[in-house]
Amino acid sequence: MRRKDREMSREFGLEIIDKSSYGVLSMADEGNQPYGIPLSIVRSGNTLYFHCAMEGRKVDLLQKNPKVSVTFVGETQVPEIYTNEELDEIVQDEAKAAMLISKVFTTNYESAIVTGTAKVVEDEEKKIKALKLVCEKYTPTKMAYFPMAIKASLKRTKVYSIEIEELTAKAKRKK
Repeated sequence: MRRKDREMSREFGLEIIDKSSYGVLSMADEGNQPYGIPLSIVRSGNTLYFHCAMEGRKVDLLQKNPKVSVTFVGETQVPEIYTNEELDEIVQDEAKAAMLISKVFTTNYESAIVTGTAKVVEDEEKKIKALKLVCEKYTPTKMAYFPMAIKASLKRTKVYSIEIEELTAKAKRKK
């Protein structure tokens, strides 16, 4: 990581994964062209899980090359620390240009990137457990209906796991 001052701990990265609304799964297609897709992803321990249809471009690509990267973005914010009047005053002094760039034309953010290998979850019990984790994250108030949903969809739903092989996390915050 180039900006070591923004590097965060593994624990921080896991928190970003857990609180992110989605992760962007990145793969390479047959022509080694990038292909990324946002997914509802959940983590259990050192494993990520997501579900999809039984066939499609993602399934085809993962079958040919299961090496993946998943990006998660936590909170982002463009800082609003100066009034327009203050900014009008700042631009009068060229010596303050660097400060203008670093404090006005910037974004505070937090992110995590996982690399790993996607594998189809074949065991039915593990597949149900993974889908339950996904539903607990995204639809926690509807879990009473989970058994019927699983019964209706299990045979037509593919579930993948990704063991976290590498996790990097980064943040830029207000100073």
